[in-house]
Formats: sequence, C-alpha cells, structure tokens
Amino acid sequence: MNPETRLALCVFAVAAAAPTARADVYKCSGNGKVPIYQEEPCPKGKELRNFQVDPPEITVLPAAPRPDAIPAGKAPAKAAAKSNDAKQGKSTVAGDASERKFIRTGMTEAEVLAKLGQPDMTVGGKNGNPARWTYMPAPGDPEMITSVTLTKGTVTEIDRKAVRK
Repeated sequence: MNPETRLALCVFAVAAAAPTARADVYKCSGNGKVPIYQEEPCPKGKELRNFQVDPPEITVLPAAPRPDAIPAGKAPAKAAAKSNDAKQGKSTVAGDASERKFIRTGMTEAEVLAKLGQPDMTVGGKNGNPARWTYMPAPGDPEMITSVTLTKGTVTEIDRKAVRK
C-alpha cells in the first residue's frame, strides 16, 4: 500500500471514530433574574429550562422586508373581497384598467400589481418557470385582453389582443 492510500485510510478511521459534536442548551437564571443561555448545565436552583428535555415550540419570526415589496397602503385589494360583482363578470380587484397600455418590459411584479391590481387569470410561475398573468376586458380598457409574462419577478413580455363582442 502506498503512503497516500495509508494516510487516507488513517484520516478516514480517525474521522469515523471521532464523536459527533453536540451542543446542549440550558436556560439559567442569572443576576437579577435575567435569563442566561449556556452549553453547560445550570447550577443547582438556577435552571429555568433544559431544552433537551423541554424543547421549545416552533417560533415564526417576521422576515426582513423585501426591496420589491409593495409599500404599505399601496397593496391592491385581495381577491377574497369578491361579491356579486364577481358573479356578474366585473373585476373586484383594485387597479386601473386604463394603465394596462403603459405596462412595459423590465417592470417588477410589484409595479404591475400596484398599477393594475391582481390579474384575472394566472398560469405558471412555479419551479422557476415564467408566470403569465391575464387581464380581461374592463372599463378603462374595453375590448382588450392584456397578458403579461413575468420571469423571476420581472416583466419580459406583454401581449395585447383586441376582442370584439
């Protein structure tokens, strides 16, 4: 056996025999009843919580705001507000249909939502595939179907088709 192979076997044997690292966490009462988190067990009478015996429930923390998010107060109304208008074929989502002709490539998803509101139909947009949003004719943009293709949150294609009744 050559020296390189022998060294590789020795390193593998040592790594296999080495104990896995484990970090226990203990919550102890510190000075002035201020909790302290440490890796060693707490002194007698100071233990507040042993996380190995009593693990915490899942906590969800708010994420940092996304730079492409719609500013507060500018978000379009939710589709959950559908009422009789939806049954009559009218759009119930905030947005100005007359703005559809001003959508351009390079706009972000948030900008489109702020101008036009939620689309009437969506296709795709999962697993990295482009999303296609379709806006049906509405007051302000009658007889036009506007389709917007978004790739990675950016408008890459706009298709406007005239529809005659």
